[in-house]
Amino acid sequence: MTGRRSLSQQERLEWLRLIRSENVGPVTFKQLLQKFGSANRALERLPELARRGGRRKPIRVPTGGEIAKEADRLVKLGGCLLCSCEPDYPAPLVAIDDAPPVLSLLGHPHLLARPAVAVVGARNASINGRRLARDVSAGLAEAGYLVVSGMARGIDTAAHEAALPIGTAAVVAGGVDIVYPEENRPLYENICQNGVVLAEQPFGTEPQARHFPRRNRIVSGLSLGVLIVEAAPRSGSLITARFALEQGREVFAVPGSPLDPRARGANALLKQGAVVTENAEDILVVLSKISDVPLAEPTGSDFQPGIPSEPDEPLLENARSELLLLLSPTPVAVDELLRECQFSPSVVATVLLELELAGRLERHPGNRISLIA
Repeated sequence: MTGRRSLSQQERLEWLRLIRSENVGPVTFKQLLQKFGSANRALERLPELARRGGRRKPIRVPTGGEIAKEADRLVKLGGCLLCSCEPDYPAPLVAIDDAPPVLSLLGHPHLLARPAVAVVGARNASINGRRLARDVSAGLAEAGYLVVSGMARGIDTAAHEAALPIGTAAVVAGGVDIVYPEENRPLYENICQNGVVLAEQPFGTEPQARHFPRRNRIVSGLSLGVLIVEAAPRSGSLITARFALEQGREVFAVPGSPLDPRARGANALLKQGAVVTENAEDILVVLSKISDVPLAEPTGSDFQPGIPSEPDEPLLENARSELLLLLSPTPVAVDELLRECQFSPSVVATVLLELELAGRLERHPGNRISLIA
């Protein structure tokens, strides 16, 4: 895998400071690193880029002291930071376009080297749904797979509990130190001791509604496949399944009665081609055919230093005017934008980067963008 190297602690703190900066998300972080060669150099250029994108007030960049405090709190809890270029960072996760540049981790990092399967489903799960989730998760763990879930009540809890003696990973929506729901505190403590807990959000962050879809794309990104056990239409579990499809993962679903609203989401996935799943063997048979095929890193994931040439300012000024006319609050694919304008990909990427840092552009799944109204 190209570009994999261990960072010094100072470099990790610089990565953390960059991703915690205002308007810097995973995709923007990656572009900044490619453009400037290091997080430190990118941090130096953030104010200028935001100003060129039309921002009037200074962009918020955390101080080195604030970042050191966050890292120290994590260490005191027994955790560590893991950056996406480092060898221990999960290979399937680094292969997605918006992989978190920095993860906070509690527990046993070595478990992330195992192939993983996500098991998710309804919070208000039935007894039969929970039992099936336990049986499948135990079978997957015994076969050597890391069982990944989101530590929610219901199906998530059942999956974690069954796989815990062998290997499970919980991806939380808030900070790695925040237990949600509170009733799962004993489970959280057990996973910290015997499994691994991961978080993208800053230490101490209380989970909010917007954090859960971001958490879900990590759950699927860590995994070779995602199993849905009971899910109502428009549920978070179906968001995880959608991310899995976008990331090229296998989707498995447990069929249920059409009379049970909790089965409608899984049944809909089965109509769309998900693998019918009644036991762990149904998953193992499918994964045995793909487990030897490595997931490719996205283009540009090699973070080796090397600063590309900066487009001329007159050209950028023309591009800013035209791209702002082409964009709207309705999301559009970046590829479509490139086809509609006469500018090179590097010029378009630079302008979009400026607009995002200025707080005027929003990125969406599927490499789509929109102006912020």
